[in-house]
Amino acid sequence: MGRYAEDAKELLKLVGGKNNIAAVSHCMTRMRFVLNDPSVADVKKIEAMKAVKGSFTQAGQFQVIIGNTVADFYNDFVAAAGIEGVSKDAVKQAAKSNQNLLQRAVAAIAEIFAPLIPAIIVGGLILGFRNCIDSLYLFENGTKTLCDISQFWSGIDSFLWLIGEAVFHMLPVGICWSVTKKMGTTQMLGIVLGLTLVSGQLLNAYSVASTAAAEVPFWDFGFFKVNMIGYQAQVIPAILAAFTLVYLEKFFRKITPQVISMIVVPFCSLVLAVIAAHFILGPVGWKIGSAISSVVYAGITGSFKVVFGAVFGFVYAPLVITGLHHMTNAIDLQLIADYTGTMLWPMIALSNIAQGSAVLGMIFLQRKNAEAQEVNVPACISCYLGVTEPAIFGVNLKYLFPFVCGMIGSACAAVVCVATGTTANAIGVGGIPGILSIQPQYMLSFAICMAIAIIVPFVLTTIVGKKKGVAIAEKNTDSPGQMGEDLVRSDRMQSEGLEPDGIHTAASPVETPSDKVDTKAELKAFLDGKVISLKKVGDGVFSEGIMGDGVAILPENEILCAPADAKVTVLMEDSRHACGLTLDNGMEVLLHIGIDTVDMQGDGFEYLVKEGDDVKAGAPLIRFSRKKIKEAGHSDVTVCIITGEGDAKDIRFRTGIQAAAGETAVVTYRI
Repeated sequence: MGRYAEDAKELLKLVGGKNNIAAVSHCMTRMRFVLNDPSVADVKKIEAMKAVKGSFTQAGQFQVIIGNTVADFYNDFVAAAGIEGVSKDAVKQAAKSNQNLLQRAVAAIAEIFAPLIPAIIVGGLILGFRNCIDSLYLFENGTKTLCDISQFWSGIDSFLWLIGEAVFHMLPVGICWSVTKKMGTTQMLGIVLGLTLVSGQLLNAYSVASTAAAEVPFWDFGFFKVNMIGYQAQVIPAILAAFTLVYLEKFFRKITPQVISMIVVPFCSLVLAVIAAHFILGPVGWKIGSAISSVVYAGITGSFKVVFGAVFGFVYAPLVITGLHHMTNAIDLQLIADYTGTMLWPMIALSNIAQGSAVLGMIFLQRKNAEAQEVNVPACISCYLGVTEPAIFGVNLKYLFPFVCGMIGSACAAVVCVATGTTANAIGVGGIPGILSIQPQYMLSFAICMAIAIIVPFVLTTIVGKKKGVAIAEKNTDSPGQMGEDLVRSDRMQSEGLEPDGIHTAASPVETPSDKVDTKAELKAFLDGKVISLKKVGDGVFSEGIMGDGVAILPENEILCAPADAKVTVLMEDSRHACGLTLDNGMEVLLHIGIDTVDMQGDGFEYLVKEGDDVKAGAPLIRFSRKKIKEAGHSDVTVCIITGEGDAKDIRFRTGIQAAAGETAVVTYRI
């Protein structure tokens, strides 16, 4: 019988018994449950257990904090429950059963687009800049653009399109690759499938609206024909095609003998997926687009145009997600031909501005979160310049509520826009500079609409974000002001004869000096980088000190080092993102790389030691990839938690300093 056998039985009872457990696993410090009915769990009694340090629910998982000995607790728990544990990825998948359909759909989209965000941001900035130099008629009495009067800028415009086209026109290639990567199938087949959707042999998606039906190329199979249409920048056809490929590959891999699988599986999967994409999925997507276009045309010219304006302003941003917004170009051209102007395009520009303003709200909420601002700021700029993908996919859909706030602001602005009959001369820059494309008599009304599209989403996002606790995160990040405050405190402590650079002390009381002479000891920095307090980490478990007190480092290198001479006592062989050390004085230390990096299943992490090894201070423990952590959507902040003090006393932590691994003391104490 294990040491936690009785506690395991008690926890099993309190979570609702074996029948209430859909899946269970563990990470470095926590038991992770997916419960069939989360309301059955008696949280108060669970947190009152001696072996439990706390609990919380996140992403459909009920997590119970045990500590460094969670592996032993887990073994006793599965033995007591008579169930098989599963991988953390399986728990994550099972947790989706506790999410509603919308949450699962948004999560799936976010997972697909997360690896694509850096490229989308670059493309958004480039296209926004190109809009400014080739679409704004600012010269020679408003008749020419910068590109018209300068060969240099014309060349820059042409060159930058090489990157812009690669990012957005070829987006289906990235989507197909990302889906196959997410689903664990052959990524190269996904890339090839994506290339078939944007092949130069096909009629470009952007040219479909202006090409006569009789001139659309087609494949002639004798008894039937299929149009040769590309799906540049299309999202839905690419996602449907990619998932079709994934399930075809899994099917053929399952039924095909291993000896011929290398030939049969890729051939059958790819050929059938391409056929489905061009014969069924693509045409269905275009029919959906055509239906939407017809509704828009009837609504914008009908007697209920104000109502239609509100609806269109609200749903246009979701249309951008699907890629179907390209079909609005045909309606704009028709309105311009019939009425010497378009009332539809101004609402599109306002929708873009509204989504950018929602991001502006996130910039305000996360103003002290430097990592978030790396995405927020460029996404907002490109959105205000008319390119919404970085804002929508990179920020607003990630949190969802900014996306909805942007939709509401867009709807409000669209109502005023349609009510005042605001009309544009032609399709222009779909953002703030778009006012230059508005007919002069409507510029004032459009300016009012822009003010609405800026103010409403910003205010709503700020209010909702604060209620959801987004603003709390900024309090958990360092700022120059906070660092200065820490250093002032450090100076004061030095003047009072306290430990140099000691910023705060552990919760344990300082003992009264006796005749015994204590030995001073210290923990060295475990990474190069800025040292911050746990309060600024932004994780509910570490920041609240549930596991114990400690420090964190914002890493500048990728080798985690031992902070002192110690024995390696705990390793996570599957995730490899953390380790536990025990010093000769009995102090127990937990080193944990990143937040929620257990979900990466070891991708980007490599242990450089084995359990039971004796290591010296500064010895390398784990090699990790900051790039992969960031691409997975996690923070790489690394914490050092003192989970057991041993013989140590008067523990002091140094924060607000720049540290060098193996050299700078970040914790001092007496033994």
